[in-house]
Amino acid sequence: MLYFWGMLKREQFGDDFEWGVTISAFQNEGWSDADGKGPSIWDTFTSNTSNINNADKIGHASNFYKQFEEDIKLASQMGLDVFRFSISWTRILPNGTGTVNAKGIAFYNKVIECCLSNGLKPYVTLYHWDLPQVLHEEGGWTNRQIVDWFLAYTEVCVQQFGDRVKHWVVMNEPMTFTGLGYFMGYHAPASKGIINFLKAAHHAVLCMAQGGRLIRKYIPDAQIGVALSCSYVKPVNRLPKNVRAAKRMEALLNRFFIEPLLGMGYPTDVMPALKMIQMIFKKGDEQRMHFDFDFIGLQYYFRVVARHSLNPPILFADEIPPVERKAILNTMNLDVYPKGLNKLLHFYAAYPKVKSIVLSESGVCFPDFLVNDHVYDTRRLKYHQKMLRQVKKAINQGLPIKGYFVWTLVDNFEWKEGFEPRFGLVYVDFKTQKRTIKHSGNWFREFLKGKVE
Repeated sequence: MLYFWGMLKREQFGDDFEWGVTISAFQNEGWSDADGKGPSIWDTFTSNTSNINNADKIGHASNFYKQFEEDIKLASQMGLDVFRFSISWTRILPNGTGTVNAKGIAFYNKVIECCLSNGLKPYVTLYHWDLPQVLHEEGGWTNRQIVDWFLAYTEVCVQQFGDRVKHWVVMNEPMTFTGLGYFMGYHAPASKGIINFLKAAHHAVLCMAQGGRLIRKYIPDAQIGVALSCSYVKPVNRLPKNVRAAKRMEALLNRFFIEPLLGMGYPTDVMPALKMIQMIFKKGDEQRMHFDFDFIGLQYYFRVVARHSLNPPILFADEIPPVERKAILNTMNLDVYPKGLNKLLHFYAAYPKVKSIVLSESGVCFPDFLVNDHVYDTRRLKYHQKMLRQVKKAINQGLPIKGYFVWTLVDNFEWKEGFEPRFGLVYVDFKTQKRTIKHSGNWFREFLKGKVE
């Protein structure tokens, strides 16, 4: 083990620091058509296995729909405080709007009660990318009506679960689902084009802010946040054109959503072409776009080294591939760089309206091997130790960091990448659905009990 900056102990993070895990409905639940659930865009996208690496079929994913009690108990046995999960929109409203599915409500009631009975605080994410297919056919995130659809769905959830759930994440990684899903066409629903992206992104901002207001109306004492993806961005060198390219990349990846949500507008200072998003505005949007969030969730997975490029337009920057830079890579060939976390924590904490920060996802995928009922995932363990040292350093520097949630509890279906990338603290045999706690999971259990460094 590494003994850098002295011993690492749970109590050094403070009594109010929360330790948790995060999962998502689509990636974990499986049973996509069970008990009245309607299809989402990801059900449609993954039904064509040519869209998925290795032609993986999602099947029952990691079977959370049937094994949620086992998984929640595993999280509790590790000594965690928080179980963060998302609600599948189409389990609640199979047609996106209208009739509520009682069996879907019953399932999430059981999940919430299981969390509470096992001493875990439920953090509920309202939207983790699984848009109802019927709403996509009406334009989905590019249709301004999505604001009304999303608020109607939110209202059902807070009315049904708000008596027990006090921590809400309105949306997960809006840049990922709008950028990959509506600009690049890499993720569901496989749409492309700058106008599609700008519409989807602006409507997502409105939904996050308006959704926050709606939750506050029904649950005045709720803790409300959003979970934003972010990347540490640096220029390939100090040439002015590459420095400017890195600033534009940073604006897109790290500023694009946080600033309008804080009432600052979109980052047009370094990307003037973004002013075209104002064509989508309606009167009053400047006020509708921001909300006083209780916490900001950050999700940092990789570093970006940027350089000037003529493509894509507006951004005029691209990334030097990590393979080309001979960086340390995860299974998805992304740059593993824990030192970037502290810099990002300072970046976001510098916004005056950011009250507190939670690492709402933190994880890494490396190849795992089950040998004699053991998985010695030493690289993942060292990764989390390094990340925690960056968090501890930030806390010592006075930053308001209030939690660290591991992505993820059990191995699951990693969207377009299929089953190959394994992020879990628990190994899953996807044929038998047997769970085996990995070395990293055992370390967290002992660390949270105060027994290890």
